[in-house]
Amino acid sequence: MWKVARRETGLILRRPVYLLGSIGIVVVMALFFHTFFGEGLPQDMPIGVVDSDGSTYSRMLGEELDDTQLGRTVWYDDVHEAFRDLETGRIYGLLTIPKGFNEQVQSFRRPGLDVYVNTSYIIGGALSYKDLVTMVNMANGAVQRQLMRAKGVPDDAIMASIMPISVDAHAIGNPETNYEYYLGNMMIPGVFAMCILLVIVYALGSELKYGTSRHLLRTSDGSFSAAVYGKLLPYTLLFILLGSLIVLTLYCFWGYPLNGSLGCMVLAMIAMVLAYEALGVFLVGLVPNLRLAVCLSCLLSILAFSLAGFTLPAEALPEGVRGLTWIFPLRYYYLIYVREAIYAGGFGLWWQYLLAMLAFGFLPAFVSRRLENAYVNLDYPRN
Repeated sequence: MWKVARRETGLILRRPVYLLGSIGIVVVMALFFHTFFGEGLPQDMPIGVVDSDGSTYSRMLGEELDDTQLGRTVWYDDVHEAFRDLETGRIYGLLTIPKGFNEQVQSFRRPGLDVYVNTSYIIGGALSYKDLVTMVNMANGAVQRQLMRAKGVPDDAIMASIMPISVDAHAIGNPETNYEYYLGNMMIPGVFAMCILLVIVYALGSELKYGTSRHLLRTSDGSFSAAVYGKLLPYTLLFILLGSLIVLTLYCFWGYPLNGSLGCMVLAMIAMVLAYEALGVFLVGLVPNLRLAVCLSCLLSILAFSLAGFTLPAEALPEGVRGLTWIFPLRYYYLIYVREAIYAGGFGLWWQYLLAMLAFGFLPAFVSRRLENAYVNLDYPRN
């Protein structure tokens, strides 16, 4: 096994694809998310305003929209031009103020404000809609307060009428509503898991593609298990070290919220590394062809992002699809993250998910005979 491990270490150092496919991609993706979402939320998103009224009050609405954290007011004189920019993505939302708006407010009538949002851009459209609705509601409250003050109503009674129920909201796990915390906590480990799967599949499948599997078995003195374990050993050490650095970077250096134990998150990351390595061995044994095994690995890696549960809750999926979520180790890592990093539930709340990831280690046993025959006989297509 140690001979094979030394042989594999030499291959890693001679072929840049291994280090680029593991360390390089993870580092690039981590820096991308950290810099792209460095401000937490998208700032100064362009929102169009068509002011057909031209009054002081209508102008004040647009200026208040510009003062919000998310919005940046873009003024338009022509509503058709504004709609063209909305449809082409130059602005994410549009507010049209009708002519006579201020006059209707002063005469106690109910003027209408039209809000348009381009939801083809999910994040931009949703945040623009939130910003527009918040601003309109605040403007509505300001109008009511002004009218009630003119009638001599005390301020306490005015606020009780405008806002009879005061909401005290707390965002659990991400109080800053930071998109980096929301996406980075799972996207970076998800990309890391994809790299693990692809590198392991490539490392094992390349022995078949290039016809070097018999040399590998000779290096291991004919022991297939020693050949596999020795080949995986350098990658296991590399991925455990890289995974631990990811956890330390997220929670120690970049300050991601962590209410639980850092050691538990490192333990979960190590379990995920072992699970994806076992899954990689299983895929190569199931399909002893490098091209097909890599394609299957890509498919499973991409589906894991959708079915792990951090973008769309697994409980909201159709029943036939919901069961598929349990075949991805990333799903179990996500459940451990929620229970430990967010709720600080302790080992007793997520130990079963840790065992589920370790159970993936039994998968290679089902295909070991098939993979060994492929290594010995080289009777599978190499293209």
